[in-house]
Amino acid sequence: MSSHGLRIAFFGSSVVSAYWNGAATYYRGIIRALHARGHRVTFYEPDAQDRQKHRDFPVDPDWARVVVYPGEGTDGVERCLEDARGADVVVKASGVGVFDELLEARVLELKSGHTQVVFWDVDAPATLERMQKDPNDPFRALVPRYDRILTYGGGDPVVLAYKDFGARECVPIYNALDPDTHHPVEPDPRFECDLAFLGNRLPDLERRVESFFLRAAELLPDNRFLLGGNGWADRHLPSNVKHVGHVYTRDHNALNRTARTVLDISRDSMARFGFSPSTRLFEAAGAGSCIITDKWQGIELFLEPGTECLVAEDGLEVAEAVLCLTDEGVRQLGQAARRRVLAEHTYAHRAVQVEQVLGYSSDAGLSARGQVA
Repeated sequence: MSSHGLRIAFFGSSVVSAYWNGAATYYRGIIRALHARGHRVTFYEPDAQDRQKHRDFPVDPDWARVVVYPGEGTDGVERCLEDARGADVVVKASGVGVFDELLEARVLELKSGHTQVVFWDVDAPATLERMQKDPNDPFRALVPRYDRILTYGGGDPVVLAYKDFGARECVPIYNALDPDTHHPVEPDPRFECDLAFLGNRLPDLERRVESFFLRAAELLPDNRFLLGGNGWADRHLPSNVKHVGHVYTRDHNALNRTARTVLDISRDSMARFGFSPSTRLFEAAGAGSCIITDKWQGIELFLEPGTECLVAEDGLEVAEAVLCLTDEGVRQLGQAARRRVLAEHTYAHRAVQVEQVLGYSSDAGLSARGQVA
């Protein structure tokens, strides 16, 4: 292995489209930061769930080679697996959406003396709960065969749970901010509101959206609420909630900057495990938003409650925050959040951590620790 950077083959849901794909911001931030440090990433993604019809990049980004394979029939994914052979690191991310079981087993066949294979779980609490409920889940037997497990978050509870399933090593690589992508911009009248929430309608999120967001809207009928994301069109909403549908990545800064306050809500499983800050939290902080977040263990590792964000236990506390915040309080919280994430939580910080976990140094390439036994 030379010191010119790693060749990384990455199988994930999509890096070019955030449509029904909440992990897109995370993938982009990590991969851009790795590219900036001299690593070369090929991202293999399926043509599935209409993501290619809703691309955020008309032209592929210059920080990754993107290979799109058909979402039906296995010939395309088999060609990608062969193309990935010989990479220094092969990554299978969770939640690709098609061929997940096939890929989880087949990437392990690419292991060699100079290729390590990593499972990168972008929804670890859900994966772990699924395996705990089903003794016959095929992924249970594969966990110990991966060189290491990386996760989107979860802290010690996720690490210990993965170790119980036989993981050799499990390291959380938390969400972060890409300051070149998410930053303050001019407000946009389309997104004017007192509180905004951006998230797709998913079974393990909807109940919490009802509890924290829709309940607050019902309690404050004279205030304006804005809901962005897929799947909400046929959902009955209070009359003071405006649904704007899918919000393209290019508009996230404007939404976060225009809304007086921004609500961040964890999915059920992530709230139970804690230590799982969402991509939205860092996007909003990067834009200098005044953030209200639901309560979860570990928030203070990322933003300090009371000075860099507000924490609410239910919709009543969300409503109280919306009602009681002064303009000066909104401004101070937003500025403090932005300062904190720029200082400690950018993807440049995360890329250095990924190198360390993989056993890579720019002087020596992959160390003995990074080599596959």
